[in-house]
This record gives sequence, structure tokens and C-alpha cells, in this order.
Amino acid sequence: MRKLSHLTRTSLMLGMLFALDKVVAFFRSVIIARQFSLSSELDAFNVANNLPDLLFALISGGALAMAFIPLLSEYLTSRGRPATWDLFSRVANLAFTVTAGLAVFIAVFADQIVQAEIGIAPGYTPEQQGLVAELMRLNLIATLIFSISGLVMAGLQANQHFVMPAIAPLLYNIGQIFGAVILSPSEPYAIGPLTLPAFGLGVHGLVYGVILGAALHLAIQIPALIRYGFRWTPALNIRHTGLLEALKLIAPRLLTMFGIQLMFIARDNLASRLDQVGAASVLTYGWMIMQVPETLLGTAIATALLPTLAEYAARQEWATFRETVEKATRVLVALTIPVAAVIAAGLRPLTAVVFGFDDAGTDLLTWTTRAYLIVLVGYSLHEVMVRAFYARKEPLFPLWGVLIRLSIYLVIGVLAVTVLRAQGAPVIALAEIAITIEALVLFFWLNRRLPERVTAWVALRQGLLAAVISGALAYALAVYLPGPGVVTALVGMVAGGLVALPFIWKEIRLLFTL
Repeated sequence: MRKLSHLTRTSLMLGMLFALDKVVAFFRSVIIARQFSLSSELDAFNVANNLPDLLFALISGGALAMAFIPLLSEYLTSRGRPATWDLFSRVANLAFTVTAGLAVFIAVFADQIVQAEIGIAPGYTPEQQGLVAELMRLNLIATLIFSISGLVMAGLQANQHFVMPAIAPLLYNIGQIFGAVILSPSEPYAIGPLTLPAFGLGVHGLVYGVILGAALHLAIQIPALIRYGFRWTPALNIRHTGLLEALKLIAPRLLTMFGIQLMFIARDNLASRLDQVGAASVLTYGWMIMQVPETLLGTAIATALLPTLAEYAARQEWATFRETVEKATRVLVALTIPVAAVIAAGLRPLTAVVFGFDDAGTDLLTWTTRAYLIVLVGYSLHEVMVRAFYARKEPLFPLWGVLIRLSIYLVIGVLAVTVLRAQGAPVIALAEIAITIEALVLFFWLNRRLPERVTAWVALRQGLLAAVISGALAYALAVYLPGPGVVTALVGMVAGGLVALPFIWKEIRLLFTL
């Protein structure tokens, strides 16, 4: 019970830190959107992030971290910290070396990668393609920093330390804000009575802000490493038994993350073919808005869940393992369905005021975000299912799952730029329904491997009922209540959320018994 209480406290703490990070990230995005509007420059900046993000995700981010944490947890339990940090150092050394080599390759061939028919942005003009390639090369500097910082997060989380890894993304966003308000503007930026200097670097200033943010992301975690007795081993021996064991777990995760990141590249490839200025940007912003509740709920709970599930799996305590997975699943299903409905109902007036786009741009962003919100429950369920398999050291199941997801995504995406071209970006966003299908497949596979099934039917029923009632109320108040649109939208969303609570309260209470 003490461990479960610790898990609950950790989930709530991470939720609060993630909430703060999302507020800052949203503030950053609004500043950038208001500076560049829906323009070809903003599209180029958003698209240029994708390949460096792919490299980071594969080499040291999601690829290594999720598969690496269970192994580090096992080393901590059975061999102690010195052996754990020795293994960590060897993996980090290899990750940085591979990242550096691939970064050089991408930098040399950036133009060809952007222009290729199956590349980053084949539908853009040559001038815009050149800008994408230039920004992508700069982004690779941040990727090299993240190649270490991402692994540091995994190492600290394996030690059950979550505070600094949760604060690190906040500083990353602060670095980007510095780039947006200081480095990018050509004229001084005024915040109330304060006037900030301007360097006039334009969209390049945004990338320099990304590099600064990456450096801060790493620096904030170093004191925690020292606290846990980190000692770096300057060795690169791929025959080391621990490293070989890590690579066996990591290899399927590498392929899984490659499939996931391919979908982001495919998204912008498809968006570049729409002849619609701002398509790539509204897809980026719509996904970001959906990620706010997904991160606060799904990621916070699942991040705290993985080390605990790994311990249960190592001790073969499958009854407790199943019970913990089921509680997390029920909480997320019950919460995310009505949350998505309420946000979708009151969304348009808020996006109009916050982003400052014209009516056409606001409508495009609103419908794109609503399409993403449809899959909020799928994203959250996926967070738990994937971590359950990695805790069991069964990385092949998520790999098969992502292949199913990628196939479905590409089929819907191609339809978006051919048959449903008039609808454009929202249909590309709706292609993410593939993650819901993947999550359900993983749910089915996990149940077949557990001695007793995980069930969430009651949570699904109550969540759907709460969504219909709360969503309808939120929309009615947003549309028909007299007053400014922003005020009525906020009133509707608050009222809808309160109305939903009685329907899902039983499931919410499970959060406090994880």
C-alpha cells in the first residue's frame, strides 16, 4: 500500500509540473503564432523540427528511455548504483556517438532530404525548401544536446526521482520564449512598461531559442545526477553484457519510435501538398492543444507508472500488476472522454482570441484541433498499454502495434490530400484515429498475457454518458449565453466539467488508490 500511495503522489506531482510546463509551452506558441501568423516562415520552422525530433526520439528520447528504465531499475535492485551508472554511461556514450554521426549525415544531405518526393516538404517552393533545410541543420545542435539529456531523464526516473526531469521541459520552453521575444523580433518587444531588446534574427532566432532551451534542459538535471552518485565511465565497449542486454530491449523500441516519428514526417509531407498556407502550423498547434490534457492525465500517470510496473514484473507480482494497470486505465478512460467533449465545445472563441488568426485560420485551427481531440482517449490509453509491455520486457508487441497504426494513418492521410482534399488539415489530424485502434489492439494482447483480464467497460460507459451531457451543456452555454464569446465559452466549459463529475467520480477516486 505504501508503494501505491507513493505512485499516487508522484502522479499528482507530475501532473502539476506538467501543467505548469504546458502553460508555458502554450504561452510560447501564442507568442510565436502572433509574431509570424499563418505564414510560410512559420510552416518552415515547424516542419524543420521533424527530422531532428526523429533523430532525438530514436537515439536517446522515447526509444531508449522507455525500454531502458526497466533495465536500470533491475540493476539498481540487484547490483546497486555503481553498476547502474556504469551501464548508463556506456549506453549514453554509444547514443551520443551515433547521434553525432547521423547529425552530420543529415546536415550534409539536408537539401535532398527536404526536396525528395518522400522527404520532408516536397510540395513547398524552392525558397521555402531552402529555409527548411537551413533551419533543420541548426536544429541538429539541440538534438546532440538532447541525446544526453533524454537519457539523463531515464536514469533519474529509474532512481524514482521525477522532479528535475519534469522541470527540464519547462526550462526548454523558457529557452524558446527567449528566442521568440529577444532573438527573433526586428523591433523591441514591449511587455507592459518593460521594453526588451531585439536582435532581428527572424525565424532563425526561434531555432537559437531551441538550442538554448536544450542546454537548460540538460543543465537543470545535472545536480540530481550528482546527488545520486553518478560517475561517468568513458568507455564504448559494445561487448559489455549489460549494454548487449540493453540493446536487445532497445532495438524493437527503436523501430517502434521510427514508425511513430514517420507519422509526423508524413503529416507535414501531406500538408505541404495541400497548397494551403498554414496547414502544417495548424496541425502542429492542434496537436499541441490536444497534448495539454493528454500530458496532464495520460503522460503524468503513465510516467509514474513505469518504474512501479517494472518492479512488479521483476518480482512476478502479476495480480498487483494487473490491478494497477486496470486502475490507471479506468481513470484515464473516464476522464479523457468528457474532457475532450468539453474542450471541443468551447474551443473556437478561445482560439480566435489567443492566436489572433483571421476567421479562416481560426476555423481551420478549430476543426483540426477537434479532430485531434477525438483521439485523446486513444492517446491516453496507449500511454498505459505501451508502458505495461515495456515493464514486462516485451517490446515486440508495441512494435507490431505501431505497424498497424502507421498503415491506417497513411491510408487516411492519402485520402486527405486526394479524395478529401477540400477538407485538408482536419482530415490529416483525424488520421490519428489510428492510435486508438493501436491502443485497443495492445489492450487485447495484454489481456491475453495476464492471468486475469483488465476491464474498463464501466469507465467507458460513464465517460461517454458524461461526454454527451457535459459537451452539450458546454456548447449550449458557449453559443446561446449572452456576453463575449470568450466568457461564455469558459463558463460553458466550467459548467460542463462540473456536470460531468458525478458521472465519473467513482472512477476518479481510483486515482487516489494507485
